[in-house]
Amino acid sequence: MNSRRCGVQALALALILVITAQRSSLAATEPELPNPGSVGGIDKQQQIQVGLQAVAEVYQQMPVLPDSNPLSQYVQGLGKKLAQVIPQEYSWPYQFHVIPQKEINAFALPGGPMFINVGTITAADNEAELVGVMAHEMSHVYMQHSAKQMAKGTLAQGIAGVLGGILGSRGGTLGTLAQLGVNVGAGMVMLKYSRADEAQADAVGAIIMYKAGYNPQAMADFFEKLAQQGGGGGPQFLSDHPNPGNRRAAIAKEIQEWPPKNYQIDSPGFASIKQQANAIKTYTAQEIANGAKQGIWARQNKESGATPPNLPATTGASGAAGGDVSNVTFAQVKPSGNFKQLDHSAFTIAYPDNWQVFGDQNSSMTIAPPAGVSQSGIAYGTVIDVVQNANASLDQATQEVIQTIQQGNAGTKVLGSVKRLRVNGRDARSVELTGTSPVMQNGKPLAERDWLVTVARPQGGMLSLVFVAPDNTFSKLKSTYQKMLQSLQLK
Repeated sequence: MNSRRCGVQALALALILVITAQRSSLAATEPELPNPGSVGGIDKQQQIQVGLQAVAEVYQQMPVLPDSNPLSQYVQGLGKKLAQVIPQEYSWPYQFHVIPQKEINAFALPGGPMFINVGTITAADNEAELVGVMAHEMSHVYMQHSAKQMAKGTLAQGIAGVLGGILGSRGGTLGTLAQLGVNVGAGMVMLKYSRADEAQADAVGAIIMYKAGYNPQAMADFFEKLAQQGGGGGPQFLSDHPNPGNRRAAIAKEIQEWPPKNYQIDSPGFASIKQQANAIKTYTAQEIANGAKQGIWARQNKESGATPPNLPATTGASGAAGGDVSNVTFAQVKPSGNFKQLDHSAFTIAYPDNWQVFGDQNSSMTIAPPAGVSQSGIAYGTVIDVVQNANASLDQATQEVIQTIQQGNAGTKVLGSVKRLRVNGRDARSVELTGTSPVMQNGKPLAERDWLVTVARPQGGMLSLVFVAPDNTFSKLKSTYQKMLQSLQLK
């Protein structure tokens, strides 16, 4: 009887062990990368082409280390290691580059190009933290977040268009990029992600890290460190990548049932590269913005061999000459007294007949004298953007435009308060800002005056107009800008 009881107990214990082992086996299944799906209206090849256009703008607007630099080679080695774990059918032509910028930031463009600031390398405590940033950025490309944002047609895209119009002549390359929420200029590249995008990039990035042999918690460690260092506004990275919540807890929950691994945390190579990164000459966002206006980085990148061959041409505004506006004079841009009409799908407006229209019916428009527009920015002219599907009030939307302009243009300040007005019977808001003009005098950039007017559209959303000129000549153009505004009719 006792032996039978022992036998039954032994059998029960064996069954428990088998069931436990089966559960453990099931729980210990390795994570797999999700199917990223497709995006209606923009296919994979189009995303790759848009990414290459953005890369061309980056090499015009920002300094980039050549691929022969040890920092570039190290980052490319890490990137290749991460890219190898992505299934071929879901992969992209990832490429990896380094920007000698002090601020902490990293960004990945549609189609796969990624840029890492030197400041990010110096801020990482170990290789796994740097890998975490890279895996997170790769996930934005993997999940096609920029293309999906464009498909939504959100308010943020319209606001981004205003910023893109100020930083560079719209239409052509920059118009296409702005539609994807990508804006290049002012010493930074801005891609607008939602908190849901960020949470998804964390989750997918964690899988990429795990498969490459790195502890996903290092990603959360780095982001938490940025949040602690950032104070009020946080580094640029955090302004572009809104915190989706408690990243540490979310990642810990996701990985808790994954099979354990002997993770790689650091490497001798990282210690050496970080030492070199601390010694390299870097620039602030403001220095980069000023250098872009003088055409310094385009020349420097070409001379150093950093600029890749066969990049798409950076045409700026459609049909615009990509000349230098740093020395343009008022005589070259002076508007005539005769006006002609622009008939856009969303509005009509009159403008001087010696100025030109850049852009098309599907993008925001720039109306400017040819000599006042270049690839690096608008010195004189008007940027008009249609903000679709705006659920915010006109006051809220106006404030968001102001904040976005300030975020993308270091040193921009609001002059006075936002004022109410009527534009041909439509509710409108008006405010002036001051910033830095691409026009130079005695080797230094002049102050710029920007007059922002937002007008409520009949079917919802709004139209934004930014009238631009150097501060010392803005008064000479004010009457022309007022006539343009008075002629505005919304459809």
